[in-house]
This record gives sequence, structure tokens and C-alpha cells, in this order.
Amino acid sequence: MRRPVLVTGAAGFLGGEVLRCLRAAGTPSLGTWHEAPADGLRLDVADPHAVDDVFRVVRPWAVVHTAYARGGEQMEAVNAAGSGNVATAAARHGARLVHLSTDVVFGGTAPDPYTEDDPVCPVTPYGQSKATAERLVAEAHPGALIARTSLLYGAGGGPQEALVEGALAGGEIAFFTDEVRCPVHVANLAAALVELTAEGPSGVLHLAGPEPVTRYEFARLLAGAAGGDPDAIGAAEAGRQSGRPGYCALDSSRAQGLLQTRLRGVTEVLSQPADARYTG
Repeated sequence: MRRPVLVTGAAGFLGGEVLRCLRAAGTPSLGTWHEAPADGLRLDVADPHAVDDVFRVVRPWAVVHTAYARGGEQMEAVNAAGSGNVATAAARHGARLVHLSTDVVFGGTAPDPYTEDDPVCPVTPYGQSKATAERLVAEAHPGALIARTSLLYGAGGGPQEALVEGALAGGEIAFFTDEVRCPVHVANLAAALVELTAEGPSGVLHLAGPEPVTRYEFARLLAGAAGGDPDAIGAAEAGRQSGRPGYCALDSSRAQGLLQTRLRGVTEVLSQPADARYTG
């Protein structure tokens, strides 16, 4: 029997899509969850003994680590220490590791898209926790792949769609005109991650869409794709005083040269009829 791929955070938007993608390909796989019950095993990645126990029992040949905390008291423990625990266990048990990171490990002050060789410079607590996670993962598992990505959308509606739906329903939500990201369809990203579990590079790799857009432009595109009025989307400037990153576009050309999966821009994806958009 083939050893499985382990997906942490499988109850989440990306983790669940990675698990579905693996199973659609016929790959033995198992997910973990923490707070939201889901298929698989309950796991607190901040507990190093629990992490090692899961690796010892499951014996994965690869792990895709998507579990994270967006905020709260446990953010540092989950994002930083938890990632270090997963990397340590993966190295100890001989498993390939694909670790998910984020574009906001950068401060957003560069004039051009960030490459893998640019130094991290986070300006938010979340970005700082993810930058620390990258360092701990690299130290514990030198063969790990650290995949930085951006805003996720698609596959039946994710957190970005929920924000836009709230705005279209009359909620007082404004989207930043001075924060630039590279959105990627969640099924597109999941397909790339599954491809990279089998083989691929170690170190840092950027996995985001090729099209930089502002949060405001992105929201307008999502609104139009949902049949809503893009002009109902409110605009706002975050400003440097807000402590938010500005231009956080990622250069994913290195990944595109390695992958069979083609990373697609948000305008290309959302310009298609709903039933023809990328499904993985």
C-alpha cells in the first residue's frame, strides 16, 4: 500500500481543495483539522508531540502544510512554532514538505514584483509570524519547499467572495486602491501544489497569479463575475500610516517554468462563464 500525502489544515479553504485534488488523482491522502471537524485527524500543530505522533502513525511520504491562524492569541504559536513542528517531524520521518507561506512576508515598498531572492520585510504581525515560520521550516527541513502565494478565490466561494457579497448586499465595506496583490484561483494553486508534492525544488518558490491587481480592482472583478454591479464596490486608501503592505505582487515566473499547471490571471479566469472557470 502506498504511503499517503498528509494535508494539514484540511478543513480550510486551500487545504480542503488540496485534499480533493489529491483524491481526484487517486493519490492516497489524509487531512488534519483543529477547530472545525472534518474528514481526517484532529491535530494541534502547536503541540510538537502530537505532530510527531501523527507522522509516526500516518507515515506520509509527503505533507502539504496549509494550517495557519490569521490572527488571535495563538497566531504566533500556530504559524511559527507549529510550522517548525511540522517541518521537524517531516524531516525526522523522511517526508517531503511543501509549506505554504504568503506574499505579506514583504512590506510592499518595491517598485516591481518580488522575486524569491528578495529579502523578507514584513510589516504586519501576521506577516511577521509567517516570515518566522519560513526561517524555522528552512532550518528544520533543508529539503522543504516554501511556497509563497497570494489572495485565494474560487471553488464555490471563498473569503474574498464573501467580502464582496457583503459589499453588494449593502455592507459598509471598502476595498483598498493602494494594496496590490496577485490573486490565484484556489483550484489552480491546489493543482500546482499537488504537482510539487511528487517532485520539484527545495527552498522558496512563488506560486501566485501572474496579474497584479489592487484589492479594489479584484473586488470589482469578483462582483461582475457574480452578476453584481462593480460600481457598488466602495474604494478606500489604506495609506502608509495604516501599517498595511502596499505593492505585494509576486513574480511567479520561476514556478511557471517548472510546472505543467499553468497559473492564470484573475481577469482571464473570471472573464469565462462560471461553468468554464478553472476547476483544477
